[in-house]
Amino acid sequence: MKPMSIGQVAHRAGIGVETVRFYERRGLIDEPPRSAAGYREYPEAIVSRIRFIKRAKELGFTLKEIKELLSLRLDPTTTCAEVRSRAEAKIADIEARVRSLRKMKKALVKLTAACSGRGTSSECPILEALDQEKEVGCKFN
Repeated sequence: MKPMSIGQVAHRAGIGVETVRFYERRGLIDEPPRSAAGYREYPEAIVSRIRFIKRAKELGFTLKEIKELLSLRLDPTTTCAEVRSRAEAKIADIEARVRSLRKMKKALVKLTAACSGRGTSSECPILEALDQEKEVGCKFN
């Protein structure tokens, strides 16, 4: 297989060249060997690895978590149960964020309902609530 340039890798993986370099700096992909002219020469398999990273990001995994998943993938002693455990932890994290977002939405709905939209900003109940030392969600629950 013919080595690919960074531009070819980026194009085939559907990301930008700077993202490829960023993944290298973060240790998600190995820095490839360079040609005599100094250009990076990527193996074709790097495209699959970058697509793996993209799909994991779409599922909410952080780059740190993706790096751990990639390590698990390469470790022949890793069990499917270990990978499942990571996925279940991510589900719990997402559920916690959803609960938090719902609480934020509820507080913001109450704040906007308290505001008529008339008057100056110095009389705005939304800004007044944000200026208080108490948590906004606590005041309007």
